[in-house]
Amino acid sequence: MRKNRRITALLLGAALLSALFAGCASAPAAVPAETAAPAAVRAEQAGAEVDLAQEEQEQSMVPLSGEPAAATALMPAASGTDVRKNDKAEIDASNTADGYVMVRTLEPSSAKRKVITTGPSGVKYTYNLNSAGMFDVFPLSDGNGTYKITVYRSVSGSRYSVEYSTTVTAQLKDEFAPFLLPNQYVNYTAASQTVKKAAELTKNSKDELASIKAVYGYVVTTLTYDKQRAATVQSGYLPDLDAVLAAKKGICFDYAALMTAMLRSRGIPCKLVVGYAGTVYHSWINAYSKEKGWISGVIYFDGAQWKLMDPTFASTGKSSSSIMKYIGDGNNYTAKYLY
Repeated sequence: MRKNRRITALLLGAALLSALFAGCASAPAAVPAETAAPAAVRAEQAGAEVDLAQEEQEQSMVPLSGEPAAATALMPAASGTDVRKNDKAEIDASNTADGYVMVRTLEPSSAKRKVITTGPSGVKYTYNLNSAGMFDVFPLSDGNGTYKITVYRSVSGSRYSVEYSTTVTAQLKDEFAPFLLPNQYVNYTAASQTVKKAAELTKNSKDELASIKAVYGYVVTTLTYDKQRAATVQSGYLPDLDAVLAAKKGICFDYAALMTAMLRSRGIPCKLVVGYAGTVYHSWINAYSKEKGWISGVIYFDGAQWKLMDPTFASTGKSSSSIMKYIGDGNNYTAKYLY
């Protein structure tokens, strides 16, 4: 696999960082080390009761801070060829080769439900599951290997009972599979205005890099940072991409998810990354091109250097030389989750 390009640059001064990070979600004073999951979370028997407070703590925070691809966006489906279920929940694992599973409750109600997926890396991804009985899509971001998937139902407070648990083994058709489709965090359909806008922006692009630059340029020059949403956003927030596109404003989660959706809909693999910019909980993107491979931390060549794909900071900082130095240094970013 091609080596990722890394840009080195000077860190911004404390005053600039303070101004840029204003409005982003609160975060610990330092990037937390990985900790072992409590034994209770490993329970697999339906009906077992566990406390998910630790699993929810970080992921419930909202991150504030070739040729043109085919026009038809790829869409997930519950194919029904590999179904795991009991009387409470159903997991459709028919398309693990395409990098996702689909989960739904079989007892629609107002009860709060969660899904935790744990892949080969051991990182636990905690999601909310809709309680209406509709399928939700969850990516297999760790690539090839065995995943444990558990559905939980709220008992009281942070305590949940296990409704169903199973393991699936993924052998992806390629490494890009999980990052080419919509999911709960990057949610769009073939009819979304987001997809139509992406097609418009890239209609004259001759390769992936041109498409990436076109989408990036539109997002950072059109969207403004939504300070009101940043001040009022609640845990569990998920971007409504068409609403963000129409309003032309959002928090960093919205910026990154919108750009991810646009690129994926054009057949360009893109990772929505959630983690830390310094000590601030933040989100950004990595994309892939046949020419450069995975561009993990850079976006386009401006004639002098590659720029980091952090659309929020580039937009709020008006692409000033100082902010571009900061976002051009991958050492300032620590990835925690990939969606």
